[in-house]
Amino acid sequence: MFNQVLDPTGNLFLSWLIALVPVALLLFLLAVLRLSAWIAVLIGSIVTYAIAALVWHMPTGQGALAYLYGSATGVWSVDWITIWGVMLFNTLVVTGVFEKFRRWLVAQGTADVRVQTMLFAWAFGALLEGLVGFGYPWAFVAPILITLGIPDLDAVRVAALANNAPVSYGALGAPIIGLAAVTGLPLLALSSSVGHIVAVLALLPPWVLLYLVSGRQGMWEAWPLAIVGSLAYIAGQLPVAVYLGPYLPDVAGAILCFVCLLALLKIWQPATVRGYGGAPLSGEAKDRATGEAHGLSGGEIVQAWLPVIVLVVIVVLWTGPWSRIPAYVPFKASVAAGSALEPGKTVAAAFSWAPGVGGTAIAVSWLVIAVLLRVNGTQLGEIVHRTWQQMWGACLVGVFIFGLAYVFNYSGMAASLAFGFSKIGVLFIVVAPILGWIGVALSGSNTSTNAMFGAFQLAVGKILGFPPVLLPSLNSVGAEVGKPVAPQTASVGVSTSRFVRNEGEVIRHNMGWTFIMLVWLIVIGVAFYLFVPTTRVLG
Repeated sequence: MFNQVLDPTGNLFLSWLIALVPVALLLFLLAVLRLSAWIAVLIGSIVTYAIAALVWHMPTGQGALAYLYGSATGVWSVDWITIWGVMLFNTLVVTGVFEKFRRWLVAQGTADVRVQTMLFAWAFGALLEGLVGFGYPWAFVAPILITLGIPDLDAVRVAALANNAPVSYGALGAPIIGLAAVTGLPLLALSSSVGHIVAVLALLPPWVLLYLVSGRQGMWEAWPLAIVGSLAYIAGQLPVAVYLGPYLPDVAGAILCFVCLLALLKIWQPATVRGYGGAPLSGEAKDRATGEAHGLSGGEIVQAWLPVIVLVVIVVLWTGPWSRIPAYVPFKASVAAGSALEPGKTVAAAFSWAPGVGGTAIAVSWLVIAVLLRVNGTQLGEIVHRTWQQMWGACLVGVFIFGLAYVFNYSGMAASLAFGFSKIGVLFIVVAPILGWIGVALSGSNTSTNAMFGAFQLAVGKILGFPPVLLPSLNSVGAEVGKPVAPQTASVGVSTSRFVRNEGEVIRHNMGWTFIMLVWLIVIGVAFYLFVPTTRVLG
């Protein structure tokens, strides 16, 4: 069996620098050369394999198997779920159900810009992120906000910052599933850990959103919206993340947030109705901002909500802890190496084919929804065409980034990098979320960031004695915070605004607030490390 070498060059600092090459190369290809993500990770994976074989002396045959198993994991654990999530979303769009849901939601809002922001940017954005991700919450929420009187650039920023907290559970949990695949940590443990961190993180964004659209006075006047909006999302998100897994926390949080906000508006509304910037609205302006009634029948409203209900019921029954369907594994293959960090233990690159994974649950949900919505052949062709156009590049990223990550971990490069970073000591708790922020700001993908840095974060945590899931969780949530400045996410997010091919202006507009959220996350990470018993939350 191949045994990893911690210091293949005989100089620990040089070995550490060489281990950084794949990371630095990806950042250069994505940020400087602005290559498409799938081309960048393909080049990065070739270079990583070459370095692993030439410097870390990884056997080429075993390394090829590690790459193959990683790529297969990327396809089955991540691509399989994101494809069906996008198929589901496109089905709602093509059949007109999504438009009915949007019309119903718009009609529920009052003329007050703060109410509209909480309903559309915060709650509706979380629902879209949970279903499809990939920048679509920006693309669909920003135009709604613009029609409500928010300037284009500010509307995109509000949509982007509202999208912060839900990202780790975006696309039906794909980032957490990818993180579990590369670290070998239990999926439910990671989902729970990230869920607790996100629950604290989510306390801040509603206040930020209210401040952005109405100023300090408007924010304080509407404090019930911020409290109910944050706590309702958390009350839906956290129990699902802890007890059911990563598939539906965003969807559950968004639905409960809708219910609680609409209930709040029945008994309380801001005393002064304010428009964008905090200016009080006149009677005529109120009428314009309130908009037209949705004009939907009771049956049409039920139809608008039906796909979400079907999705929740099937996924919960299929993937919950009571279900044995995901546990059936008829095929498993792996290749192991002796660990450089833990002598006597092994590091395995493994692929497990479980036909009943979460992606299959989403596929079954889509099939039931397509039948209930009576999708015809023409519509089906358009749905498949849209999904292919949107997803082929992202699917290739899943193949190449997971192959790269598996080789990076199997060869010992991740161990060498982790050993070098461990010299920082416990202060690495500050670095961990920053690395997640950097990774997603340049790659555009929380899933890719988790694939690249997940095993490395786990290795550093083992050396320093951190709770096993703490640093990988901070990596994932750090990636959430970086999403508003991710070029690839921004390119999708601005596709329905006048900032098409001008993502740079949007990113600059968002940058300062992401730093505030990153500092908030670092404070949360330090607090969890110091004060939260590992046996309760992060063990």
